[in-house]
Amino acid sequence: MSNNNISDSFISFNVPPYVGGELENIKDAVLKHKICGDGEYTKKCNKWLEEKTNTSKALLTTSCTHATEMAALLCNIKPGDEVIMPSYTFVSTADAFVLRGAKAVFVDIRPDTMNIDEKVIEAAITEKTKAIVPVHYAGVSCEMDTIMDIANRHNLYVVEDAAQGIMSSYKGKALGTIGDYGCFSFHETKNYSMGEGGALLIKDPKNLEMAEIIREKGTNRSKFFRGQIDKYTWVEAGSSYLPSELNAAYLYAQLEKADVIYNDRMNSWNHYYKELSPLAKQGRIELPIVPEGCVHNAHMFYIKTKDINERTEFISFMKSQGIGCVFHYIPLHNAPAGQKYGRFNGEDKFTTKESERLVRLPMFYGLTDEQLSYICEKVKEFFSKHSIMT
Repeated sequence: MSNNNISDSFISFNVPPYVGGELENIKDAVLKHKICGDGEYTKKCNKWLEEKTNTSKALLTTSCTHATEMAALLCNIKPGDEVIMPSYTFVSTADAFVLRGAKAVFVDIRPDTMNIDEKVIEAAITEKTKAIVPVHYAGVSCEMDTIMDIANRHNLYVVEDAAQGIMSSYKGKALGTIGDYGCFSFHETKNYSMGEGGALLIKDPKNLEMAEIIREKGTNRSKFFRGQIDKYTWVEAGSSYLPSELNAAYLYAQLEKADVIYNDRMNSWNHYYKELSPLAKQGRIELPIVPEGCVHNAHMFYIKTKDINERTEFISFMKSQGIGCVFHYIPLHNAPAGQKYGRFNGEDKFTTKESERLVRLPMFYGLTDEQLSYICEKVKEFFSKHSIMT
């Protein structure tokens, strides 16, 4: 790949997935004169998710943020409640519960997976604690057996933030189906996309009716459409969490080719891992770790540099070579809103330190072997001139 003209050959960090059937589906929805929520394509997406994850019910939503807000409502989160979560996560994880008046209680992460450290959760539990929110970073599962044991002993809800976790599993169980509720994202940066969108997975069927009511602006409209009642009315507080049928039509084309996208991304992930392993063995970088029992989905490929200064220099170098690389979350407990609406429990041993070292390489459906080889070549070029980490 020539680097003489970066503007012509720049490798973006992300390119939204597109498989070719999206526009045909959208046209079909338009011609059927059904473009608002809960049409044919929304139902097809819900069914696909239920069959793929083996959950009792999946409901497509306008975003993963809204799916998490629905989960907070279903958990009956109220002002004064506390919800335990990692600080290393996107703001939506906290926002959904803060909007209900709860306090976000942040705890440290594991340095190997960047997931919540299950060993520090119990120490953060108080009489006000209502839920635990594990975030499956990079589509690699948290230690869910331990988390579910803690939740069961303390009678707490578990809401899985599986925004990055579709097609991933933990000990044979799909992420998002282990806790009480699971939340997927179909944002344009995710493995499968509808632009903006998400889904709520519901473990216990007894919670389905209330979920439908909340999702349909607080009405029992879903029962009306199924012919279970002769008219619908406002029965509970809710909001409009239904995505447009056009978005669902776009997504369904990708769900039908989910395995094709999965295999393509896994090929890219494995290419990176194989090519960059020598650098890791030399102690120049660290590579992702996938614990035993976890099946990931190649949502992202990251490396860890020596420190934030080296990371900044690396990102700048890669950009100069026509490659988009990015860092990820700023820990929430360091943010103004995090300090206003939450608190960090225990010691920040790894959250800040590890977050400052992590950098993400380009990862998207359709990344070519030529592009992957060029990226790896430039990673090697940069780190060959840098000292080994101590």
